[in-house]
Amino acid sequence: MVKPLQPERSRPLTLRRPSYSRPVHPRRHTGVRIVVAGDKGTGKSCLIRTAASNKFRNKIDSVLPPQRLPIDLFPDIVPIRIIDTSSSVEDSDKVDEELKRANVVLLTYACDRPETLQNLTTFWLPHLRRLKVNVPVILVGCKLDLRDEDQHVDLEPVMSPIMQQFHEIETYIECSASRHIQVLEVFFFAHKAALYPTMLLYDHESQTLTPRCKRALKRIFVLSDRDRDGALSDDELDDFQVKCFDVPFRRCELLGVKKVVQKNLSDGVNEKGLTLKGFLFLHTLFIEKGPIETTWAVLRKFGYNDDLKLSNDPIPHLKRAHDQSVELTNEAIDFLKTIFNEFDGDHDGMLQPCELEELFSTAPESPWIENPYKDAVERNAFGGLSLDAFLSEWALMTLLNPNFSVENLIYTGYPRDPSSAIRVTRRRHVDRKKQHSERNVLQCFVFGPMQAGKSALLNSFIGRPYSEAYNPTDEDHYAVNVVDIFRENKKYLVLREISEAGVKKLLANKESLASCDVAVFVHDRSDESSWKASCELLSKIVGHGEETGFEVPCLIVAAKEDQDSFTMAIQEATVVSQDMGVEAPMPTSVKLEDFNSIFRRIVTAAEHPHLSIPETEAGKTRKQFRRLIDQSLMFVSVGLGVAMAVRLGAAKKNGAARKNVSG
Repeated sequence: MVKPLQPERSRPLTLRRPSYSRPVHPRRHTGVRIVVAGDKGTGKSCLIRTAASNKFRNKIDSVLPPQRLPIDLFPDIVPIRIIDTSSSVEDSDKVDEELKRANVVLLTYACDRPETLQNLTTFWLPHLRRLKVNVPVILVGCKLDLRDEDQHVDLEPVMSPIMQQFHEIETYIECSASRHIQVLEVFFFAHKAALYPTMLLYDHESQTLTPRCKRALKRIFVLSDRDRDGALSDDELDDFQVKCFDVPFRRCELLGVKKVVQKNLSDGVNEKGLTLKGFLFLHTLFIEKGPIETTWAVLRKFGYNDDLKLSNDPIPHLKRAHDQSVELTNEAIDFLKTIFNEFDGDHDGMLQPCELEELFSTAPESPWIENPYKDAVERNAFGGLSLDAFLSEWALMTLLNPNFSVENLIYTGYPRDPSSAIRVTRRRHVDRKKQHSERNVLQCFVFGPMQAGKSALLNSFIGRPYSEAYNPTDEDHYAVNVVDIFRENKKYLVLREISEAGVKKLLANKESLASCDVAVFVHDRSDESSWKASCELLSKIVGHGEETGFEVPCLIVAAKEDQDSFTMAIQEATVVSQDMGVEAPMPTSVKLEDFNSIFRRIVTAAEHPHLSIPETEAGKTRKQFRRLIDQSLMFVSVGLGVAMAVRLGAAKKNGAARKNVSG
């Protein structure tokens, strides 16, 4: 009455594990919440009461809830709490909240009422998906004793299509609470599913490891293959065994493991040892035949969490102010250059998409397949990345999400302490005082009204051809590339196009300009309304910087020089730039590829953060007022100093006179 998944009694093929007196890296729960749900009258409450009844009191050491499962049957000692749920419609909200908090869900049906099993597929399982309850599910048939004894039911053809449709189902089992048939087994499966879920590791439909599991195991194989020859030798396998389970292989066990692999997979073992294919086959066997704990133990020993990602333990904790950024160190960049050359199989100086996929094949997924990284760098006609483009992607990822960047460095084999891979830059207000920025990665916010030419500017920066098609920007988008100022001054420039909605969010956030090194305001020089809208944006952003203390250098770009210019707009832009104290507008034409050295000028402005900072009239007034206050305080302090000096001199003179009289 149960899918072939039983408590392990004999293990003919396994990596050696220590005795059950020591937990095998269990899932990191302080407790397991098992939520029991299903139609009314399917036996939920009776199942739970029976588990806590006197008959089982010698195996269960406390009455539900909470309850601890028997140690002899459940070796990884983790407290368990079983939650009964109501079948009343008015309690549906409470039931939903319990389901969302569950570590594993038991869905019950009555063995003597087939319609309750059907309701699991038509209501309960779809309902869990609507609630986004992404935990293992076990189907539990209750009241087995009420089914006609002469009626033989083969569950496999009934359950198989259900499990193919709903991959979250871990297993199924039927029981009888009144006759105490397989009641404890129900909770054994629930406990095991919570601590060692199959669905994250194995796809039952395709009968293969999940992509994320395969990637994690590949990374573990690569780390264990110390001589990098593509196979685990006997010594490397023994070291791996000791690392994961604290016990070495016996010679006969080692030969037995390789013999089983070689029998089932011809290229699973070669003259050098166990290959990657053999290693993955071995873990597929553990999951299919048991014990699945072995694979989870290996994953957790190498730092993986329940999502098959590295836990946060190796990621350095960064303390930084809002106006500080994070960059890769020279050590990390040297490592990235090394792996770039290593995975550039055809030595053409480019990483083609297939080579890039192989480079990230030990990460949960390629980090650059989605925005903001997907279209942020220059690529060749085949989608390949040069070394500069490759490093530019890493620079952007480190700037936007340092922890994510360090994680991926570790996934790709960074050998040193993770904290050596990144550094926090100096605060921007200190840069302004010192009149120089030492950053290697500079971020430029690009503002402008619709159809001003912002996107065309970003596209040209990463080598994309000019297009007449207009695609409005609904969200902020990035472009990053290397800018050479002179031979030994190479900077990574990140252009961030601020959308219309992004401007509103930016103005509502006091720290929004803290991460900005320089701002560029783009307008269409052939359109008067474009200039006015850009000028209004300039005033708002400059004012916001003055109010929050995060003032930034600003440049004005007059785009679309290839079109007829609007003379009045040119004159007004020149006057505004002079009044606000910034450079005159820089004319550019993406269509004619006339960029007027704009990207170098942006970098130069960012490197000298004390220059090109515009002022509004309100800002000038505030500055003048502060200057008057400072002068007044200076005069007062000088006056007090003079008065004190006079009084001190008088006191000395009087003291001397008294001394002469007494003499």
